[in-house]
Formats: sequence, structure tokens, C-alpha cells
Amino acid sequence: MGVIRYQEAEAEILRNGVERRLGYTDHLMMVIVDFSNGPQAHPDPQHSHTHEQITYVAEGEIIFILDGVPTRLAAGDMVLVPANQPHTIQLLTEQVRLLDCFTPVREDFLKPDQQK
Repeated sequence: MGVIRYQEAEAEILRNGVERRLGYTDHLMMVIVDFSNGPQAHPDPQHSHTHEQITYVAEGEIIFILDGVPTRLAAGDMVLVPANQPHTIQLLTEQVRLLDCFTPVREDFLKPDQQK
């Protein structure tokens, strides 16, 4: 545990225009997701997971679709996502930065050597 500087955090490239950086403890994870591939004509496919999630929009604008209900969000907005709730996003601006917090830790985001 300790300080992680954004510039020094390992960036994982998820796909063209999408990268994430992780910070986590035993019970909590924060994920910074940077998008540079917007705007999108359509939302990403919906997904759900057993983790509780809070998403903070740090930069840009999105449509956050939670259980089929779309809401336009801009920098400074948050959304609370209960466990197992279907959700997705659609980018409205070219650049978007989201801060996602999860509990418990998303083991599926960790490399094998990071997992317990």
C-alpha cells in the first residue's frame, strides 16, 4: 500500500483508445479508465458483476445506462451501481476519464501474479 502516481501506474491497453490503471487494497479497488475513442454512435454491450461499483466522471461526457435507463453524465457526476445490476456506457465526447471503485476487488482485472 502507499502512493501511486498516475504517470507511474502501469497502463493496461484494453483495446484501441481504452486504457486502465489500477489501485487496490485487500477489499477495495479503484480503476482509472481513459477513453480517447469517442464519441460513440452506440453504447457498449451491457454487463453486470457481483461487485458493488461507484463511477465518477472525471473528464468528458457519457450516457450511463443502468438497468436500461440512460442518464447523461458530465465531469463531476457519479453513479452508484448495485451488485448484479446490468449497466453500460456510451461516450459523448472524444476524451473521457472514469474513476471506478469496486468492492470486493475485481480479481478478474488482476494479472495472475497479483491475485491472492
